Amino acid sequence: MGVDARVTAAGVTKIACHVPTPRVLLSRERVPRDILTDPRVASLVAIGRELGRLDYAFTTVTPATHIRALQHREGPALDLRDVFGWSRSFSRDVIPAAMLELLDAAGCVARDGDLLRSTIRFSTLGGQLFVHSAFPTTAPDAVFFGPDTHRFVAAVQRCAPHVERLVDVGCGSGAGGILLAGHAKRIVLADIAPSALVFARVNAVLARVEAEIVHSDVLAGVGGDIDLVIANPPYMHDPDGPTYRDGGGALGEGLAVRIARDSVARLRSGGQLLLYTGSPIVDGCDRFLDAVTPALADTHWSYEELDPDVFGEQLAERRYVTVERIAAVLLRATVA
Repeated sequence: MGVDARVTAAGVTKIACHVPTPRVLLSRERVPRDILTDPRVASLVAIGRELGRLDYAFTTVTPATHIRALQHREGPALDLRDVFGWSRSFSRDVIPAAMLELLDAAGCVARDGDLLRSTIRFSTLGGQLFVHSAFPTTAPDAVFFGPDTHRFVAAVQRCAPHVERLVDVGCGSGAGGILLAGHAKRIVLADIAPSALVFARVNAVLARVEAEIVHSDVLAGVGGDIDLVIANPPYMHDPDGPTYRDGGGALGEGLAVRIARDSVARLRSGGQLLLYTGSPIVDGCDRFLDAVTPALADTHWSYEELDPDVFGEQLAERRYVTVERIAAVLLRATVA
């Protein structure tokens, strides 16, 4: 076994142990052959399968709630939910040795003093386990999963038609497309971030969903006809933050507008866009709605405010001084 270690800016030592891919857990499941060529994917699939066998479940909360929960009980992890849910540091005896070996093989272990810490989490949604980035999600390539994911999935499950081909744009963990598997014969999970594509691939296997994993800037890398586009893009105004947070534009609405415009141009006649996002409300005006309306000229569309006030803590930041609230909204557009 070989070990590579490096110290990050935060003073945490990253450990990547190069070991033969463990086959004990993999042998119990039917894993697609190509998955075995990527030790990260194979190892994360094996961890997810074993967590499922152990009836692991965890609901990921907002960052603010997560911080409060950690403050309520300080100290290292006591069980698997502490390790893979609350992202607490842990000693080697807290998780099974085979699982730690798999975590090492995936390059997802960091040193925290005398303890270790998982750099990934597993969360539950729709009866499935999804792997994503550990808390706090501050790395530039972090893959976010939380209450916003729950709202997004609930919205698209309620509204999605049954189609031939679905594309989840900016898929992140892939939760949206994976949990709509019953609505489409073919599913494409597309993202510009390589870390997201790894997690989406793992999560599709865990859910036993066949999906095409595509590296794409919005729809630029996706070929062929498209019947349904779903998207939950970044919508914060945070140009210095992780990729998953900053939506660009004046107040974070830029990427969502681009997705709407590009989707309308690519969808087949009768095709549909379901776009969940957060819109900054300034002096009672919906800035995303104002910006996206011109792109919807050749569609039949509806617009719904799902939650009037999300991520209110962001309003304390200076760049949000003109914003009175951020609303979670759903745009539904059908191409004529």
